Amino acid sequence: MKRTFSNDVGLVAAGTALIAVTYGLVRLAYGLYLPEMQADLGFDAGVAGTVSSGGSLAYVAGAVAGFAAAGRHSRALVVAAGATAVVGATGMALAPDVVPFALGAVLGSAGAGLASPALVRVLQRGLDDGRQAGAQTVVNAGTGPGLMAAGLLAFALLPDWRLAWLVAAGGAVAAAGAVLVLDRRASSARSLVADGTTGVARADTARPSGAMGLGPTGPRGLLPPQSWFVAHRWVLLAALLAGAASAAVWNYGRTLLVDTGVAAELSVGAWVCLGAGGTAVIVTARPLARLAPGTVWTLTLAVMAAGTAGAAALPGVVPVAFAACAAFGWAYTAATGALIAWTAEIDAERAASGTALLFVLLVLGQAVGAVGLGALVDTAGYGTAFVLAALAALLAAGLGRLRPRGVAKISARDQGAR
Repeated sequence: MKRTFSNDVGLVAAGTALIAVTYGLVRLAYGLYLPEMQADLGFDAGVAGTVSSGGSLAYVAGAVAGFAAAGRHSRALVVAAGATAVVGATGMALAPDVVPFALGAVLGSAGAGLASPALVRVLQRGLDDGRQAGAQTVVNAGTGPGLMAAGLLAFALLPDWRLAWLVAAGGAVAAAGAVLVLDRRASSARSLVADGTTGVARADTARPSGAMGLGPTGPRGLLPPQSWFVAHRWVLLAALLAGAASAAVWNYGRTLLVDTGVAAELSVGAWVCLGAGGTAVIVTARPLARLAPGTVWTLTLAVMAAGTAGAAALPGVVPVAFAACAAFGWAYTAATGALIAWTAEIDAERAASGTALLFVLLVLGQAVGAVGLGALVDTAGYGTAFVLAALAALLAAGLGRLRPRGVAKISARDQGAR
């Protein structure tokens, strides 16, 4: 029992570390190092937005591939997640100019998309049913600590942004390797327990139960019926708008502070605040769970709008900027949880595919927002771009209230067709 518990804790810790690295230290750290990278490689905000947009598209491709393949090939996906993060981060660190740098940035973002569905299946296979839900929550919260780690790393190493990317690459190797080793141990331990008792439920064939709903043969129904899209029409639009609105802070938040005269070392603290805000969602999860998903969405998007506007209103006032970033980090992370609850409320049977589709739209919105806001920064300045992003967040918040009471559920005919 002690060995099994130790294996469980180790597997959860390794999974959390992989999320922390692929999201916090690689994908989302792009905006953290952007001022120094722009200065060294000589590209403007428009190019920065285009590169970020490409990374978002790579993330979407990785997430879709991972969602389709995690049932049968979760270990291969862990390898792919680690490899893309390592090669991407190393490519950015060694890039002599903007073109190979951009290729590395795009490739590195795919690692996060591959990691999430792979870890869902790894935890399903390695943990008892009663421990899976809590473990999934902890692992998914790894982005917040990852952002904090990236900020502390930047504080220690900047202006040497190249070394920071090499450290992130090393972290990806270690985290992916740990997941693979502990996954093998956990699966072997569960197989031994099954063989020593009833011999019925083996770890490699047991029916999984978890947030993504992945079975041994892959996801059930990648595309929902038309009635699903009708019932989700406001949710889909809200996810797209929220993604576009979030692109301002994720991509240009620290650059804004540096350009307004905040010391480079001090501006890194904003990134630590983003991570702290995201981590705080663990504390607020229980009270938020008592509210309707649409209400949580409206609340969190309103806070996101306030954080985005606050970051631009007084960018030179460091305490205000830090508070705005912490609010944004909490709001963004909590909003993603609201999306999961929202689609589950509408159609619980397809909550897995619904979550995947909504997250794809969220990141596609980030891709569009990165390009559009980057171009706006070059022509109208940071203030205009951030105000527009805040307005988009408010519009998305309003969509949470448009859903009528008693949402139209999936039709009985569609339920029977399942």
